[in-house]
Amino acid sequence: MPLAMSNAGDELMVARVGGNEEAKKHLEDLGFVAGAHITIISQLGDGNIIVNVKESRLAITSQMASKVMVVPQTA
Repeated sequence: MPLAMSNAGDELMVARVGGNEEAKKHLEDLGFVAGAHITIISQLGDGNIIVNVKESRLAITSQMASKVMVVPQTA
């Protein structure tokens, strides 16, 4: 499912990153790579999302979040 459809508090793992090459490179540079563990901190009213990825807190737009495919993190 796309990261944009996740809820605050969800612990997820990145399955793949889509989009054009520029968008993929940007997201990968931020730490959104296959296998990365992320936690949704909050979703703002305008659709933007704050996440923890690689021990950093990042805010991304809902458009960028829709390019990141995630699966539930297993224990």
